[in-house]
Amino acid sequence: MSNLNLNLYENNFIQPIIKLDTTNAPANGADILIEQLYKFYGEVKVLEDLDLNIQAGEFVAIVGRSGCGKSTLLRLIAQLEKTSYGEIKFQSARNFREGITNDDIRVMFQDPRLLPWKSVMQNVQLGLAKSQRGLAEQLLEKVGLKEKAAQWPAQLSGGQRQRAALARALSHAPRILLLDEPLGALDALTRLEMQNLIERLWKEQGFTAILVTHDVSEAVQLADRIILLDQGHIAHNFQVNLPRPRKKSIAFAQLEQQVLDAVLAT
Repeated sequence: MSNLNLNLYENNFIQPIIKLDTTNAPANGADILIEQLYKFYGEVKVLEDLDLNIQAGEFVAIVGRSGCGKSTLLRLIAQLEKTSYGEIKFQSARNFREGITNDDIRVMFQDPRLLPWKSVMQNVQLGLAKSQRGLAEQLLEKVGLKEKAAQWPAQLSGGQRQRAALARALSHAPRILLLDEPLGALDALTRLEMQNLIERLWKEQGFTAILVTHDVSEAVQLADRIILLDQGHIAHNFQVNLPRPRKKSIAFAQLEQQVLDAVLAT
């Protein structure tokens, strides 16, 4: 490990997020190494002694009951909040020396959070340099919204708004995409379409993906691994050894039931 860039916090319980540079990993994604992670809100312990290693380009789903710490873990990885103790390390996976920055990490929420006074195209172009704005049109075409580019967010359906939010997140070519139950409010058919879209773009762009979901079937459909959290701990780590594209099968149903049984046992 070289070229450590340490951001030290004065708070006695805040530990640094360590950012590493390397050229020895596959392109596009980023490794994430979490060591002895704790998170407190006042005296309430949300995450406790959590260790997790996610490889560059891996798709990981996090499941568990409400309040188990899923979304908190995502916010810590996104650097939207500081850890109480422990380390989160990012290791670059591109073939040139460049540290992981906030721009390399994008979050997609259940609420698309589109700016209502800007068009769909303008929402996707947010933060892009003028020379990069053509990318927004390409992404809108990829997510099936090219014909909706000039419309306002209020004119879109819920699924279309999430497609726009996905295009906006990917417009910055993130190495890490964090998905905080982005499909939870969609109807069943739209949800399946969005799952297929997310998987296709993940394959094309090679980013590291972390999905928080209450839907065990969705986790089995999308993930390489499924992490079950229980009271701030990792209770189970399931490997999903099913070929892609995934179809309903006996093996799919068996793994889905295994994960669901583990969730119900927490």
